[in-house]
Amino acid sequence: MTQMMDKKRIWHANWSLILFTLLLVGIGLANLYSACAIRLEDGITFRPFYQRQLGFVGIGLGCMVLGMMFDYRKLEHLALPLFILSVILLLLVPLIGREAGGAQRWIPLGFINLQPSELAKIGVMILGAKMLAASRTSLGWKKFFTVLGMGLVPVVLVFAQPDLGTAIIILMILGGMIIFRGLKPPLVKVGIIFILLSPLLIWQVIYPNLKPYQQQRIKSFVDPSAASRDAMFQRNQALIAIGSGQGWGKGWMDGPQNNLHFIREKHTDYAIAVFGEERGFAGSVALVTLFCLFLYSIHATAREAKDRFGSMLCVGVFFYFFWQILINIGMVAGMMPVVGVPLPFFSHGGTAMVVNFSLLGIVLSVSMRRFVFKSA
Repeated sequence: MTQMMDKKRIWHANWSLILFTLLLVGIGLANLYSACAIRLEDGITFRPFYQRQLGFVGIGLGCMVLGMMFDYRKLEHLALPLFILSVILLLLVPLIGREAGGAQRWIPLGFINLQPSELAKIGVMILGAKMLAASRTSLGWKKFFTVLGMGLVPVVLVFAQPDLGTAIIILMILGGMIIFRGLKPPLVKVGIIFILLSPLLIWQVIYPNLKPYQQQRIKSFVDPSAASRDAMFQRNQALIAIGSGQGWGKGWMDGPQNNLHFIREKHTDYAIAVFGEERGFAGSVALVTLFCLFLYSIHATAREAKDRFGSMLCVGVFFYFFWQILINIGMVAGMMPVVGVPLPFFSHGGTAMVVNFSLLGIVLSVSMRRFVFKSA
């Protein structure tokens, strides 16, 4: 009987989301294949990132299937333990973490370098969904500061690594969930004033406490003419690559900026610069459209969920992907400062890939169980 129920629920899964995800993963792998290729006289060899990504995709798909089978309602009881676990792991980073690129963000586990900040996103998202779902009305001052205070704990720890990009993402995910749940009028007015004053707050309070390389990134965005050549090199090369793609691109694995290795970090944060050079404007528009369809499918599941907790979980996943996609593309296109935010399913990264698929498993679990019980 249980097996029959499970098979019936599978038909209720959001199959459009699965399709769009697999398309993004396939395009991302093809793009990473090109980015990691090294041309030699006797053929082509690859940096190890591509092979690793294949393994991460396999693990991620397994996690997605497990997430689909798992009843998401049980996460409501696991929300606080998962949050506490993510905070403990963040506290362990300064003690046993591995340093790379001037930042200490990873805990080495042998076969994979665990990035606790990625798990912190999940912890904040699930506990935030539980806290927001418990409120039957728009949030007042007490509930707002309770939810915000919870999110600030991992944000401060991630900021200290330093990882400004992930700290901002966690805040923005939680902020999106709060706005979706609704605020009482006095809070909305104060929020608008805060947003208007936020540039001054960032410049006077946050900017002085940033690392020199982070300050340089902001300076190069605000005033490119005053930035050093090294600070502008990566951004300029990415723009050259995207611009040289013109309408239809140079062709797969035929991009000069990619092949001559002018684009640094082309397998991580700047993966879309490789895609823009090879696929051109038409390909870039198609990719952005695919990302939009992917996000719309998650939003549709949030609308169709039959309980507030399931809906808020999907909203959290929606903003998790939305902000990363927006910030990464904006950063590479020169419309935002460089903050080191990966592009989902394109940028190389083991923890991020597994987390991405796991979160989609939760969304699919919500869609599969939307007819199990009445609205709450």
